[in-house]
Amino acid sequence: MSERSTWTVTTHDWAHDLDLEHLASVRWDAQTREVGGERRHLVLEVLAYADDEALGRVGVAAVTMHDDGSVTLADDGRGTDTRLDGEGRVVRKPVMATRDVRFFDAVDGPRLPDGLPRRGMSTVAALSSLLVHQNHRSNGAWSQTYRHGVPDDELRAIDPSTTSGTSVTFLAGEEVNGPASPTAEDLRAFAWLRIELRGRAPDAAG
Repeated sequence: MSERSTWTVTTHDWAHDLDLEHLASVRWDAQTREVGGERRHLVLEVLAYADDEALGRVGVAAVTMHDDGSVTLADDGRGTDTRLDGEGRVVRKPVMATRDVRFFDAVDGPRLPDGLPRRGMSTVAALSSLLVHQNHRSNGAWSQTYRHGVPDDELRAIDPSTTSGTSVTFLAGEEVNGPASPTAEDLRAFAWLRIELRGRAPDAAG
C-alpha cells in the first residue's frame, strides 16, 4: 500500500477518479461535429486497449453484439490495474472516467483501423448511456457501472473468474451514429489479438 500521489502516471493519472470536464468535452465534440462510423470506432477503442494489454503475446478478445444494440468485449489479459492506496482502499486505474494522457490531446496520435484518431477508453464511456467495466486479476475481481462516464456507485468486488481479463459492455448513446459491427479488416488489424466476433446486432443508421 502507498499514497496515490506517488503512483507513476503511464496511461492515466491515478490521482483523480473522475474528470467531469473531460467527459463533457467528449460529448460536446460528438454532438458538434460529424464523424462517420463512431459506433464502430468505440469498439475499436476498446480493442486497442486490449491489444496494449496483450503486447508480447497473442491474446484473445471476444466481441459480442447483443440484440439491444449493446456490445460486450472480453479479453484474456491481466485485467485492468487495481491497487490498494495508503488507507487500504481499492483503486482501479481510472480508464473510463479520465483522459488517456497518451492519446487524448495528441496532435498527431495513432489512428485506428477506421482512420479516426485513437483517443482512449474514456471516450467510450462518455458516449455510452450505460457501460459496465469488470476486471479479473490474480488478487481479485471488481465491477463498476457508468452512465456517460460517471460512476453509478463505488467500485464493488465480485466473484473472481478462473482466469484474468477485462470485460466491457456498453450501449452507445443517441449522439453516436454509424454501424457498430467491426469489419473483417478490423478483426485482423491488431497485432497482439485474435478477435472473435459473436452475434450481430441491428446497426443504427443514425
